[in-house]
Amino acid sequence: MVLKTAENKMQSHVERNPWQMAMVQLDSVAAKMKLDPGIKKKIAHCKRALIVSIPIRMDDGSIEVFEGYRVQHNVERGPAKGGIRYHPDVTLEEVKALAFWMTLKCAVMGVPYGGAKGGVRVNPKELSIGELERLTRRFTSEISIIIGPEKDIPAPDVYTNPQTMAWMMDTYSMVVGYSAPGVVTGKPIEIGGSLGRNEATGRGVVYVIQNAFKQLGWNLKDSRVAVQGFGNAGSICAKLLSDLGLKVIAVSDSKGGVHCDKGLDVSKLNQIKAKGGSVTEYTGNGVTRITNEELLETKCDVLVPAALENQITEENARRVQAKLIAEAANGPTTPEADKILYDREVFVLPDILANAGGVTVSYLEWVQDIQAYFWKEEDVNRRLQDIMDKAFQTVYEVSKKERVDMRLAAQMVAVSRIAKAIQIRGIFP
Repeated sequence: MVLKTAENKMQSHVERNPWQMAMVQLDSVAAKMKLDPGIKKKIAHCKRALIVSIPIRMDDGSIEVFEGYRVQHNVERGPAKGGIRYHPDVTLEEVKALAFWMTLKCAVMGVPYGGAKGGVRVNPKELSIGELERLTRRFTSEISIIIGPEKDIPAPDVYTNPQTMAWMMDTYSMVVGYSAPGVVTGKPIEIGGSLGRNEATGRGVVYVIQNAFKQLGWNLKDSRVAVQGFGNAGSICAKLLSDLGLKVIAVSDSKGGVHCDKGLDVSKLNQIKAKGGSVTEYTGNGVTRITNEELLETKCDVLVPAALENQITEENARRVQAKLIAEAANGPTTPEADKILYDREVFVLPDILANAGGVTVSYLEWVQDIQAYFWKEEDVNRRLQDIMDKAFQTVYEVSKKERVDMRLAAQMVAVSRIAKAIQIRGIFP
């Protein structure tokens, strides 16, 4: 199945394998840290990767078979943690890379998890609700041999949501014979989800943007923002930034984008999306249609890539006009683009720091599930902000001390913590 949208076009022009991109990043941080070669080899390999076939009966009675993956990259610091995505372009190499980045993300945040990721190669837009439920339940049963509250805890990702997690939690509970709310995070509140989880990724992006502006001596109010990808993270980030007084001038989704120098009404955009529409349906004085590629090159103060990987590349990095990039997506900037942006003094808040609000509140949800005691939303948000503020400060100090960009600094913080865990635990047997 092929999803013919601008979202695919954004990916298709890039030839770099995501796992190769992840290993280029590891090479850079290992060289800078003079990392022990043996430890580097261990980090450069995934602990395990499970490939499963997912046969389901379609609504018309026919049988279709999809392929799914669950990869656990590293569990030195705790159980594996990572999302599940449904997308026609999902590959094992992509899932491996995302699991690697999850390991780094958890470590840089100080969250006691290792990294994992999962995916099913499917176009969910072509399936009915019943077909999606059957797909999810069969996929969960197939990967149930390696997931669990103390082993590996999935969460929502691209084209999955709280309902997907509810089906996964229920299926796993049927397999083990008792209710196990801690097996997934990002669940509905009614079955053990956490208040504040839905907004956590976007809120976390806003927290690090606030920290960056404060450190750099910039003024948040009236700064201009462009958001590529108006899904959960992008839309919430846009709304919160707008509430802080920033002007959202451009947004996009898989069908394209809109731009307005006077600013866009984020509430109106959210209403359009809530009805199943596209941001391209937004109209008003001064509003023009733009492509996803044009959005990345929009003149603005803050650019928030919140779509898929490999959006800012060697080809377009010199045309990016933002002075700060906050990566709400995973891996939106290639290593070649990173160097160009750094040389141009564009301040990049890397994915493993900027979008870690989701996994942080997932951890807080898991803690609440394990202890069967739940907190108020303001308590969750306060804990999230404390963790995000501390992580930003640690990374920023390393960046200044080592004279490196924020991505390399974040990776150095993460890899040093992972390496320390490997050294302390040792090699079995």
